[in-house]
Amino acid sequence: MTSKIIDDKSVHCIPFISEHLSKQRRKCLDKGEQPLPCFLELNGVQGAGKTTLTSRSPPRSLPTTILSIDDLYPTHTAQVALAQSRPDNPLIQHRGEPSTHGLGLGASVFAALKARQPGDRAHESEEVNKPGEPTIDVVVFEGWCVGFRPLSDAEVEKKWTEAREEKLWETQLAKHRLRDLLFVNDALEGYSSLHAFINIDAEDTKDVYEWRLEQEAALRASKGTGMTDEQVINFVNGYYPAYELYTATLRQGIFDSGGLGRQLRLIVDRGRRVKSVERA
Repeated sequence: MTSKIIDDKSVHCIPFISEHLSKQRRKCLDKGEQPLPCFLELNGVQGAGKTTLTSRSPPRSLPTTILSIDDLYPTHTAQVALAQSRPDNPLIQHRGEPSTHGLGLGASVFAALKARQPGDRAHESEEVNKPGEPTIDVVVFEGWCVGFRPLSDAEVEKKWTEAREEKLWETQLAKHRLRDLLFVNDALEGYSSLHAFINIDAEDTKDVYEWRLEQEAALRASKGTGMTDEQVINFVNGYYPAYELYTATLRQGIFDSGGLGRQLRLIVDRGRRVKSVERA
């Protein structure tokens, strides 16, 4: 049975967003500059409730745009070319992992939003800051891998070696070659950080499997179509090595000492309810 997603997160996130928007405005005004939008990263494992949160959390009195990592996928032709360039790397044979996004498009959209100029998202029909409309004050960039930061090659190898030596075959990390993991890790260098970060974290990251199984079961029941349980497991397996590599850094805090207070972490239980809240 699908567990109901309860919005008990907005009560924590709205004040956090408002706080950082105010700080951003004061910082610009103190310099005699036009206030910039507040750029917020939102990370959450698949099924944790990001969609519900983004539909309610930004202060709705403020012009807000939600940009998903899914908006930055390249064309099918470009994805096929990437996959064929490394046909033996299973991590990039489908969209999703770092390296499979159109970072040039993302950079142009963020630059336009920062300059409060018109800019396109994935399609021309999704233009932002259009003439005659209020310019955007809050930009929420959400996705399952948003906020991931690259590790050193030595750190990746250490995690991979430990997984293999301890025979953690129930995980996915040990099942991949080191060079394939390093390729994805290197790609993260092109993913820049923003003003503030919200992380919807699961008490047990493996809950992502059950949450995705629930979602697909609901789709099959309501629409008669959806992935089978086996397909869901294989699908999540493709993403899971990244959770194993980068979740620890998310939990420790993605900003350096100068960024204290810029990260909000909501820890949710199996039922997606907030169990605790941390600031970093």
